[in-house]
Formats: sequence, C-alpha cells, structure tokens
Amino acid sequence: MDKKNALRAGAVTAGTALMMLLMTSPALALTRDDGDDPGPGLSAGETIGLYVVLPIVIFLVITGLVMVLDKSDRKPKQA
Repeated sequence: MDKKNALRAGAVTAGTALMMLLMTSPALALTRDDGDDPGPGLSAGETIGLYVVLPIVIFLVITGLVMVLDKSDRKPKQA
C-alpha cells in the first residue's frame, strides 16, 4: 500500500511541476519595460566568484566565528 501512495504522490508532484513549467512564459522576459536600464553582463569569472566562491567564503567566516566564540566546555561531562 505504501508503494502505491508513494507512486501517486510522485505522479502528482511531477504533474504539478510540469504544469508550472508549461504555464510560465519566458518570452515575456524579452519585452522591455519603460525605464528598464540593464547594466553590463557579468563575465564567467565574476559569475563564479559571486555565486560560488563568495557564499563559500561567507559560510567559512561564519563557521570560524562560531567556533572561536563558542563558550561551551570542551570536556565531555562525566555521567
């Protein structure tokens, strides 16, 4: 019975995702609005730096700050 429910849930999810993809219209993105002034595009290096390297660096900085500023005991408590 569980396989049947899982299959049904998967079919509903796939159908919903497919309908959402079909209903979107990417062609509307080509129409410019009044006052639209796009800037210059990013290079491949800038894109990788902005969307890959920068989040990793921010994550490492936050992790380092948490580890350095951690006030808990380093020794495990004896029961």
